[in-house]
Amino acid sequence: MKKGINIWSFSEQTSIAEAIAIAKDAGFEGIELSLNETGPLSLESSEQEIGDIRKQAEDAGIALTSLASGLYWSYSMTSANEDNRRKAQDIVKKQLEAAAILGVDTILVIPGAVGVDFIPGSEVVPYDRAYDLALEAITKLAEDAEAAKVAIGIENVWNKFLLSPLEMRQFIDAAGSDYVGAYFDVGNVVHAGYPEHWIRILNRRIKKVHFKDYRRESGGLSGFVDLLAGDVNYPEVVKALEEIGYDDFVIGEMIPPYTHHAKQIITNTSASMSAILGRN
Repeated sequence: MKKGINIWSFSEQTSIAEAIAIAKDAGFEGIELSLNETGPLSLESSEQEIGDIRKQAEDAGIALTSLASGLYWSYSMTSANEDNRRKAQDIVKKQLEAAAILGVDTILVIPGAVGVDFIPGSEVVPYDRAYDLALEAITKLAEDAEAAKVAIGIENVWNKFLLSPLEMRQFIDAAGSDYVGAYFDVGNVVHAGYPEHWIRILNRRIKKVHFKDYRRESGGLSGFVDLLAGDVNYPEVVKALEEIGYDDFVIGEMIPPYTHHAKQIITNTSASMSAILGRN
């Protein structure tokens, strides 16, 4: 398995070029970028602008692992508002287009939400309605994914939706496409389950993996801690990944970044990931 780092692990002031340089210097083989609403890699970006970012990475000798987006917290495929749902689907399409230009094989997608506790006033959608809307949207978008030769990776997040690995597996299989799979986040399931169970159940459906750690006794968002400081059984996680034949990137997603000496979280995460992967 190869080490990657998500761009959200860097301070907000860090440019893409700076993040690439810092990641490379810290020993990462890849970096995951994010599609934003505005900015250098965004819904507004041209093919040329996106291509220039790919060249920056190539010139630096670092791989682009995948393409994330935080826009699905604002635009949801399960919203009661049709315009909001359409916007979310348009974001997926732009993300797929950008990923193809960047040369990455997977995008991170949040398929919707039943509710989101950490967003005040978040819309609450009946679970069965959310499931039907999300599945309808993802099934249609699978055609765009196949055309782009880029997989849609459904991430397990705190959205009160697809709450078990059995349900996630069912949802992916119902979409009926090899270009729809799981973007498995190790840390996001620790508050209510065991990541090694999810890995073995989702198996070959896993397209990409996020490494995080979580301390159950803390609860809430404050439970996310540095790698190896929480309750993730990383020896078992690595064993499970090896059992299913996963040999792609594992990508550190350290949110939030350090308030001071922000580069240190990148260095620390690289060292911890080396230990987890048995490189030390």
